[in-house]
Amino acid sequence: MTVTGTIFNYFMVCRRKLWLFAHGITMEHESELVYEGKLIHENSYPERNPNYEEIELDGIKVDFYDARHHVIHEIKKSDKLEAAGRWQLKYYLYVFEMHGVKDIKGVLEFPKQRKTENVTLTDEDRQKIKDMLADIEKACEEKTCPPLLKKERCKQCSYYEFCYTNEIELS
Repeated sequence: MTVTGTIFNYFMVCRRKLWLFAHGITMEHESELVYEGKLIHENSYPERNPNYEEIELDGIKVDFYDARHHVIHEIKKSDKLEAAGRWQLKYYLYVFEMHGVKDIKGVLEFPKQRKTENVTLTDEDRQKIKDMLADIEKACEEKTCPPLLKKERCKQCSYYEFCYTNEIELS
């Protein structure tokens, strides 16, 4: 199984969302919030050096990669799920390392909040990512969909209507 950045992020955010996505049930194409995130990605840094490029590698697609300085830039619409974004970027660093890129660094960017965070990969992170990859594969192979989380953040999810059809509204 190819673990994309989206799959890795969904693992951190919601196992139900991960399972649905892994089983071909995608709702992102209908989400205004996802569309807004794409616009932020495309328009936030018009002055960015043209040497920074979007790049795909082993199923991951990084927002911008500065090959000269070995820096991956990941842009997020909001810092509400900052830990998930941080781990997604660490996963990108891990994949680049597996392909022989040395001294790779990351920058997590939140243009709406005018905030950035430098991200590095430790030996402990590498081991945790290996464990997470095994857990992702296991979660995606489950025969049944995990139950609802019923969290406040569900209201902002592209799968909200799918998950909450015939459910009581969150309070």
